Amino acid sequence: MNISDVMIHINESLSEEARTSLENTLRKVEGVVSPKFNAGKEHLLVIAYDTETTSTAALLEQARAAGYTAQLVGM
Repeated sequence: MNISDVMIHINESLSEEARTSLENTLRKVEGVVSPKFNAGKEHLLVIAYDTETTSTAALLEQARAAGYTAQLVGM
């Protein structure tokens, strides 16, 4: 197992309920260890994941599939 972090910026303003829903959706992706929005910076989602199981592209696609405009930060 090789754990890494990725940060995804969500363009839309999400309610607490929407943030929790997206975190729960990402938690279901095989290889995701911990998806979490940053308190005070609700547009930034940090995801700890196993690089041997999933990819940043797959995680970004999950956020977009949920209906959000999103991009990787720092890429």
